[in-house]
Amino acid sequence: MSGLIGSAVPAADKRATFRAGLKSGRLQRFPGAFSPLVAKLVAELEFDGVYVSGAVLSADLGLPDIGLTTLTEVAGRGAQIAAVTDLPALIDADTGFGEPMSAARTVTVLEDAGLAGCHLEDQVNPKRCGHLDGKELVPTTEMVKRLRAAVSARRDPNFIICARTDAAGVEGINAAVDRAKAYADAGVDLIFTEALYSPADFAQFRAAVDTPLLANMTEFGKSKLLNATQLSDIGYNVVIYPVTTLRLAMYAVESGLREIADRGTQSGLLPRMQHRSRLYELLRYSDYNQFDSNIYNFALEGVTP
Repeated sequence: MSGLIGSAVPAADKRATFRAGLKSGRLQRFPGAFSPLVAKLVAELEFDGVYVSGAVLSADLGLPDIGLTTLTEVAGRGAQIAAVTDLPALIDADTGFGEPMSAARTVTVLEDAGLAGCHLEDQVNPKRCGHLDGKELVPTTEMVKRLRAAVSARRDPNFIICARTDAAGVEGINAAVDRAKAYADAGVDLIFTEALYSPADFAQFRAAVDTPLLANMTEFGKSKLLNATQLSDIGYNVVIYPVTTLRLAMYAVESGLREIADRGTQSGLLPRMQHRSRLYELLRYSDYNQFDSNIYNFALEGVTP
């Protein structure tokens, strides 16, 4: 039964694993999961963790990524994803959903939801997607208050608090470095360097900042898509692929629906579908069947059917 319906690993152990990964010297790869089922596949393929993107959660609700989602929605989805995998899950907490006190509550709620960590960004509230133009940042002093509140609110010291800075595209890399250093002094464990452009930008940031660093390898954005070896050689500690699985899925869904609309049948799509047997394998149907048989294969003595 252990690990069948939910994760066999306690949330505290997942957080300890994430923290150890940051200290390991090995790049931690966290693909984005838009559903618990995708998270199960991420774990099966032996990645280091699962990422829960705010942009993906918004898109899944049919909304743009402009700060319309709530803490309740984010924590609920994060809890569902974290619960099905033994991997640590890192979640996008936007700006903390309000003032510093709200950021503190955000950390406690996400901790209770079983997440291994979250990141908070230095945009004004409401925020916008990090690879859009026209972003506005809060002053460094205000972001430091936000982060100090978040750090002080965690009860598990291994819950990872990551500070995302969008300053590179607004104020320049040097200003982003200065912000990152101030955020590290506020007690965060990880710095998310959003919307850097070239390998040289990533290297410049790495050379200037001692804190572990996270790279965002999102498609169709401002950053060049660096591979894991490049990021590891530069010295980054974590890489996320936040929207990749959603984009893959939506492209397949759209092309399939268009074919059904045009041809009136899905028969030509079968080679492009995950087979039922593979889905059942991923969901461990046979294990559930064995569990059910083990529980209900008895008869009560002295009872006539």
